[in-house]
Amino acid sequence: MSFARRAFALASALLLAACAAQPTPPPTVTPPPVAVPPPAVPVTPPPPANALAAGVAIVPPAATIYDAWATRALSAFKTSCPSLMRRQDQSGLAQGQDWAPLCAEAATLAPEQAAAFFRDRFDWVRVGTGKAFATGYYEPEIQASRTPQPGYVPIYMVPPDLVRCTRPDGTTGRGRIDQTGICVPYYSRAEIESGVLANKGLEIAWAADPVDLFFVEIQGSGRLTFPDGTSARIGYADQNGLAYTAIGKLLRDRGILPAGGASMQAIKDWIRANPDQGRELMRENASYIFFKELNGPGPVGALNVPVTPHGTVAADPKFVPLGAPIYLAVDRPEAYGLWVAQDTGGAIKGPNRFDTFWGSGLQATLTAGGMAANGVAYVLLPKGVAARAAAQP
Repeated sequence: MSFARRAFALASALLLAACAAQPTPPPTVTPPPVAVPPPAVPVTPPPPANALAAGVAIVPPAATIYDAWATRALSAFKTSCPSLMRRQDQSGLAQGQDWAPLCAEAATLAPEQAAAFFRDRFDWVRVGTGKAFATGYYEPEIQASRTPQPGYVPIYMVPPDLVRCTRPDGTTGRGRIDQTGICVPYYSRAEIESGVLANKGLEIAWAADPVDLFFVEIQGSGRLTFPDGTSARIGYADQNGLAYTAIGKLLRDRGILPAGGASMQAIKDWIRANPDQGRELMRENASYIFFKELNGPGPVGALNVPVTPHGTVAADPKFVPLGAPIYLAVDRPEAYGLWVAQDTGGAIKGPNRFDTFWGSGLQATLTAGGMAANGVAYVLLPKGVAARAAAQP
């Protein structure tokens, strides 16, 4: 018998003897352990699917509608009407035929009648809380060449292998079919900039400055100026299907630029002062825009009509019928007033998120680049339509 076992036996014998000589104490009851639930994990509710899911409330129209706002908005609304009446609405707020009487009336109005038209002939509604945030965009002008030049970067049209296909996980979206016949994500910005599409005849032109071209992608359109003094306009044609990442937010989150200090010009200045880091920063936005050459007046928005400086906003069509008037009551006086939703944007998602269009030139660049407006937004709908939308379960 080992020492440990002998010691255990001796201790047991002594314990039994003690038990025989003394009353047995009451048993000690150890309560069962209490199950402590894990700390609650905050659950972020999914965003609403469309305006009806976000909730719709009818509100009184604005007390003051300035003629300048109304005149611009009336012109943009008239331009939008043909597309508005035939477009399939995603927001759930109004269908094409709902707009027909207003479009017919708008065609007969003089500019001085515009303010009363928007005040009296529409239902004004708030989607969700109505709390709005608006940024700005513009039509940039950049130096370019029709032929390759040292240091210039290509501006690509839509490649034929960019298709909508169904991935192995069952989701459908933009991608390409690989050599095995499988739908895979399309090439990222880094892969495209590294030359995966080079020498395939996809170049529209070559941009003198890759930073300028990057911001043309963000704006969605631009004007190319060539060495011989001629110019051409390019507009959004398609996107590679990869998620958009806002590099200004990355610079703020990393403490490189201060909160409120990540204007477009500040971002450009930092990239140019740090070219290697800047290139990698831009590549963190894997999204890549393909262009087409445009003919006719002005850049063209998602409604396939020319967008209107100080009259067009980009909006999410799940929450605003494209072509509908919008009233922004915001803390930036330049952006306050009537607009028309004529465009969309990769970063313009959710209710009450807007991007205001300012045209081209230096002033448009400065205004758009520094635009960050907070306030309330109202969507204008045909009379009677808002009550129908608000009554939806």
